[in-house]
Amino acid sequence: MTQHQPPAGSDWWRESVVYQVYVPSFADADGDGIGDLRGIADRLDHLAGLGVDALWLTPFYPSPWADGGYDVSDYREVDPRHGTLDDFRALTGRARELGLKIIIDVVPNHCSDRHPWFQEALAAGPGSAARDRFVFRDGKGPDGSEPPADWQSKFGGGAWTRVPDGQWYMHIFAAEQPDLNWENPEVAADFEETLRFWLELGVDGFRIDVAHGLRKDLALPLRDTRGSDAAPLNSPPEGDDHPFWDRDEVHEIYRTWRKITDEYDPPRITVAEAGVSAARLPLYTRPDELHQAFNFFHLRCPWDAESFRRVIDVSLDGARSVGALPTWVLSNHDVVRHRTRYGLPAGTDTAAWLLTDGREPAPDEELGRRRARAAVLLTLALPGTTYLYQGEELGLPEVADLPAAALRDPMWERTGHALKGRDGCRVPLPWTRSGSSYGFGPSGSWLPQPDGWGEHAVEAQAGRPDSFLELYRVAIGLSRTFRGDESLTWLPAAEGELAFVKGGGLECRVNFSGTPLPLPDGKVLLAGEELVDGMLPPETAVWLEHTRPTD
Repeated sequence: MTQHQPPAGSDWWRESVVYQVYVPSFADADGDGIGDLRGIADRLDHLAGLGVDALWLTPFYPSPWADGGYDVSDYREVDPRHGTLDDFRALTGRARELGLKIIIDVVPNHCSDRHPWFQEALAAGPGSAARDRFVFRDGKGPDGSEPPADWQSKFGGGAWTRVPDGQWYMHIFAAEQPDLNWENPEVAADFEETLRFWLELGVDGFRIDVAHGLRKDLALPLRDTRGSDAAPLNSPPEGDDHPFWDRDEVHEIYRTWRKITDEYDPPRITVAEAGVSAARLPLYTRPDELHQAFNFFHLRCPWDAESFRRVIDVSLDGARSVGALPTWVLSNHDVVRHRTRYGLPAGTDTAAWLLTDGREPAPDEELGRRRARAAVLLTLALPGTTYLYQGEELGLPEVADLPAAALRDPMWERTGHALKGRDGCRVPLPWTRSGSSYGFGPSGSWLPQPDGWGEHAVEAQAGRPDSFLELYRVAIGLSRTFRGDESLTWLPAAEGELAFVKGGGLECRVNFSGTPLPLPDGKVLLAGEELVDGMLPPETAVWLEHTRPTD
């Protein structure tokens, strides 16, 4: 069997596994029910034991929490709910001891309406330098009472809010998240200072929130979009010349940022959250721009062999066209957890399904379990970087029946209760079988955990060979031995089967069909389900040692 050593030095990120920590819901050390940096540091042994290379921290900056921390009021400090800068230093130190790298979120498209800049803009009035840091415009109509354009918020409703003096300000997301004006040099300079601040504290990279939204076409009169921008989160906008999504000018920002991250030894990395078309996504990872971009096509792929093969080919071809590799993502803090998604009937509208409290239709739990286990083996076998979302290694399902009184997602109110939002995938992790918050913290949790949550806990799964946790541990460890050769070759496959060899030795087969399929000769390295009589069961993936000649 051909084995490859993990890439060294500045290229560690090309083939790696990164674990997303949703900070409020990972671990709570101080007992206030909200996750914090000390809680993360205390649980880093779990990530090291899992075998991941790095962790990505969602925002932990001061915030009024109108959008779970993505409304930042100070970009160079820690929210007291999450700890202190000293706690952050301790966390990075502990991560270094364990060989883990740290990527942090930066949120450059918008800030909080409590940010000192926005408060200054409100006080300064129309035409002021303070307002020019944001997107303020006069309204339409004889008295300016109509929004400047028909632009829609991703969280529902219009993307403009009027202030008492009559002007309107833009917010792609919640009204508490005013968009920054990236045509203003002061905005650009301040974010460069923010990047350097955290780089000096030892971070290894940045995940860039809404990377495709920073630049806008602000020429007057503003162009209407006819509502086409109100698409689901992370979905590509309609049209090639949208007034505020995926503007060509945004790439100037990332060329500047790349020069900054390249100043450090080894160079630090950047990954874009960019909901753009497959044709446009590689533009963000050109050699002088960002290193990676999240691949939401893989996350949204229907469960069938042909669709996955098409997504994999398009993703690999696009990334390789600029000398990069794709990222692969199955879940994150914005979508229904994939164990549950894969158990729903094909074509289910998950936003509408959440409003039924997850009962109409009820997900097929066994089907979702099998597909989730197959999906991670498929994903970890692909060339590139896998981003895991906290709790998927425990096989956590979506908590679809959260009571309305507990919901915190701004989508719930902004859509007039038409969309329940994303809280069901953000419920705090279970670490122990029992306790007031199943080991999440000394007391309760900011979102209610369901009865029986402890059945999924780390304590309940550790050392159990058939558990999600042990499958992830073994799979991540094995995948490391096949790094270095970034090739992928498709193999002959039966109908409803996906088969390929990664590099020179890792053969992956996934049975998407409803019937068992014969396995070729070869040593079985790992399987999502028990193999019987040399057959690959339905909804199952297997890794084989590939020793046959590959055409």
